[in-house]
Amino acid sequence: MSKTTKLMTGTALALLMSGLAANAESIRFWTTEEQPERLAKQEEMAAAFTAESGVDVEVIPVTEKDLSTRATAAFAAGDLPDVIYTPLVNVLPWAEAGILDSDAAGEVMEALDPATFASGAVEMAAFDGGVAAVPVDGWTQMIVYRKDKFDEAGLAAPTSYETVVAALEKLHNPPEMYGFVAPTKVDEAFMSQVLEHVFLANGVSPVNADGLAELDEAKTTEVLDFYKALVAASPKGELYWKQSRELYFAGQAAMIIWSPFILDELAGLRDSAPPTINDDPTSSELASLTGIVTTFAGPSNSDGAAWGDTRYFGITNDADTDPAIDFVKFSMDQGYTQTLSIAPEGKFPIRKGTAEDPEKFTMAWSKLDVGVDRKAPLSELYAPEMIGEIVGGLDVAQRWGVAEGQLALASKIINSQVFNRLVREYVDGERDAASTVAALNEELGKIE
Repeated sequence: MSKTTKLMTGTALALLMSGLAANAESIRFWTTEEQPERLAKQEEMAAAFTAESGVDVEVIPVTEKDLSTRATAAFAAGDLPDVIYTPLVNVLPWAEAGILDSDAAGEVMEALDPATFASGAVEMAAFDGGVAAVPVDGWTQMIVYRKDKFDEAGLAAPTSYETVVAALEKLHNPPEMYGFVAPTKVDEAFMSQVLEHVFLANGVSPVNADGLAELDEAKTTEVLDFYKALVAASPKGELYWKQSRELYFAGQAAMIIWSPFILDELAGLRDSAPPTINDDPTSSELASLTGIVTTFAGPSNSDGAAWGDTRYFGITNDADTDPAIDFVKFSMDQGYTQTLSIAPEGKFPIRKGTAEDPEKFTMAWSKLDVGVDRKAPLSELYAPEMIGEIVGGLDVAQRWGVAEGQLALASKIINSQVFNRLVREYVDGERDAASTVAALNEELGKIE
């Protein structure tokens, strides 16, 4: 080989190595948190990671409804980003399809200590002996209730079908106070979420590991009778989240089921949804009178359940693995408070702390400002035991089809609104419980 050839070869090798180094110093991150303020917070967190690691992060917003389609297309083209922030619904299907690198996710979890994460969120991402993706944040649906009224009446917190019904019997006094505001508008996703929560609480699911599961008549009848009691203690009409919030905010409802996005509104921090319990729409009075329950139980399921919405960091199989792992670890450790600050009222800390400080991130999260038109930390608005209840729900968070590996089928069932329609017909008196269970099983059998 001539000297010139050696020089050319050396130069080519140097250029190649330089190119590889450049590639290794930059990763792409897809996020569905695309609102400008939220995007800015993620870019700040990514910049902090870059300052520490030297690895540039391109933060790319992706509309959530387009995420699955874009990921599938990018996978086919061999052009996936390194890390994707995704809702639970994509996690297991993507792992099965080869889009996600579960070994990389497992490496992150081991480095951060799985025991520091909420177990429910970890279990929902279980895959091939490990996890498909790293759980980041989430929220659990809540029974929001007038704790002051419960205390005055000597009532226990509404942690079960039994205690909810006991409260209905004492507090339902319309029109001054309705016992509940149960959704009855069948074409609203809100009714689907509430019903799934109520069914989960009694251990009833329409799927098992083999696919569709026939509903148990006795357990399902317990659910139907409970929901009928909720509706009987609710106003007449087509009810969904709007009336639920309005009546509670006006002091005319003893209990509702809602997402935690109500927490800042309860405290008078959002002008578009003010409490009307008194003459001051900025008052935090209603928040001070409110209690929450994330996990409640039916008579056939003493452990109960919380309905959870969880989000994950997925490291892809096209990723530059080492810097992608480092970015996710940073986002869940040094940068975790910044990650949660994107929207603290809806991003409960799935990682509660570290081995050395088990409450580190829970405490930091509780001090983050929430609200829109005014700001205040949750720790100033709600008692420590309520903060604990909010975060604790993630330990037992569930969804139909996750544990059974049938999330796609469960999603089809929910989207069909068959439960909404037939439960509504039952509470309206169109058929008895046994006939309703039979009708549900028949309709479910048509879903493929």
